[in-house]
Amino acid sequence: MEGTGSLYDWTVIRSILAIIQWWGFNVTVIIMNKWIFQKLEFKFPLTVSCVHFICSAIGAYLVIKVLKLKPLIVVDPEDRWRRIFPMSFIFCINIVLGNVSLRYIPVSFMQTIKSFTPATTVFLQWLVWRKYFDWRIWASLVPIVGGILLTSITELSFNVFGFFAALFGCLATSTKTILAESLLHGYKFDSINTVYYMAPLATMILAAPALVLEGSGVVEWFRTHTELVSPLIIIFGSGVLAFCLNFSIFYVIHSTTAVTFNVAGNLKLLLHFRGSSLGTQFHL
Repeated sequence: MEGTGSLYDWTVIRSILAIIQWWGFNVTVIIMNKWIFQKLEFKFPLTVSCVHFICSAIGAYLVIKVLKLKPLIVVDPEDRWRRIFPMSFIFCINIVLGNVSLRYIPVSFMQTIKSFTPATTVFLQWLVWRKYFDWRIWASLVPIVGGILLTSITELSFNVFGFFAALFGCLATSTKTILAESLLHGYKFDSINTVYYMAPLATMILAAPALVLEGSGVVEWFRTHTELVSPLIIIFGSGVLAFCLNFSIFYVIHSTTAVTFNVAGNLKLLLHFRGSSLGTQFHL
């Protein structure tokens, strides 16, 4: 019994540390993306997202194939398309919508809208996956939804496009988290193997839209900027941090559940509001 209690304590501690690690990477990546869009005037969310996934793919490859810190979990090709591809596609939508919303609304307002995610997670699990929740869980979502509506109505920097990008991002986040939970717990994946399989597919999904919609703009940005070393270091540095963030996201989901993950996301709002005040200093 004593051994069981110690194991339970370690599981709780590991989950808490995973959440704190995820918070730190999440705040840092969002502030860096805001800096890239505003200070560097690199206003290409699809391209930035593509860079993030490329860095994630390279990072996972190095960890598994080169450093051999984790063994590769072999996945049947059919399962790659049936289970991993849908999650990669939703993950792309989630990242892109988050980056798009950052172009039009402040970090603090975007994260306020993202606090709607636990409600969409519970609703989707009930509607699509037929999972039933206690009435107290439903009741706890009422003040969250009401608070978001009130905040949105009174937000001085309200932007319709940014608002709906963040709102649909909540749906994408919920779907991604539910699919990831199913994959991690059902297929016995670990976090780094999830990134290893997901990131290349996500890069493939985003590459063509980024090239078609933003290619000419990126070329023009390179033409009009004489000093490129520092901006490129920042952009690819955000990609390295995005790899750490993607790993930490799946690690938290693996250590907890989809609903716990999204509730923890609401708690990190405290960090984001502090981070957004720093972000404001960046572009004033």
